[in-house]
Amino acid sequence: MPLSDDQPHTRTRLPVAEQTAHVTGRQPRPLRALLTVLGIVTLLVVAVSVANRDKPPVDRGTSATSGDRAPAAGASPDRTAASGQQPVTATVNGIGTGYPHTDQGAQSAAANYAVALGSADMFRTDSRRTVLATLADPTALPALQARLDQAFTPETVTRYGLDAEGRAPKGQTFVSRIVPVGTRTTNGADTATRVDVWCTGLYGLAGEGSTVPVTQDWYTLTVTMRWTGSDWKLTDYSRAAGPAPLPGDQQAATAKEIADAVQQFGGFRYAR
Repeated sequence: MPLSDDQPHTRTRLPVAEQTAHVTGRQPRPLRALLTVLGIVTLLVVAVSVANRDKPPVDRGTSATSGDRAPAAGASPDRTAASGQQPVTATVNGIGTGYPHTDQGAQSAAANYAVALGSADMFRTDSRRTVLATLADPTALPALQARLDQAFTPETVTRYGLDAEGRAPKGQTFVSRIVPVGTRTTNGADTATRVDVWCTGLYGLAGEGSTVPVTQDWYTLTVTMRWTGSDWKLTDYSRAAGPAPLPGDQQAATAKEIADAVQQFGGFRYAR
């Protein structure tokens, strides 16, 4: 039987937590939710660890910018990075000889031959022929010698401020020094190869009263060589201008400073 409105009403006040439970139909469990999230994260960490377990560690020391480290096994070496290998240990007439029968050996030979071909020794007949006899292939030596004798005539030599014998005026220093900037093989084979050597050079007379100041030049020397069975030897060469960078905003040294630098700073033996 329904209750009459005249009957007294009784109200029971529940605690706040119990009121919420009655409204939602279930009691919240924050601890259970936290444990569920932690379990999922743990499973993900374990899965990543298992997936990476058999991978080799990354070698941070063999990046493309490091030229003095050997590339990792199976990796292709950077074609423009320096090898850091000693080119040769023997010299003849001050020129390195006995280069390896490899592409790097050929590029090392070409760089060092470029230095010799651009040295001050080429301006004197006796020393020029010594240089050629050291680096040229015997079969190509007569043609190369005749070609270079024609290039370094007394008229040509005197344009550099030297006398007809290639000697500098008293109290002055003749500068002819080549610095290889880079090399590349353009036509490589087992018995013959052609290598481009990008060079910068210094030429002129240093010292008080010089009428031919030392200037800088940029060019590419193409060196063709043959493998003789024990070394790479020069058979031909050609030269093209550039590529030349923009000159820097730098004050030129005095003639005396250049002369002192040439006498105090030695050259290098170059390795690919």
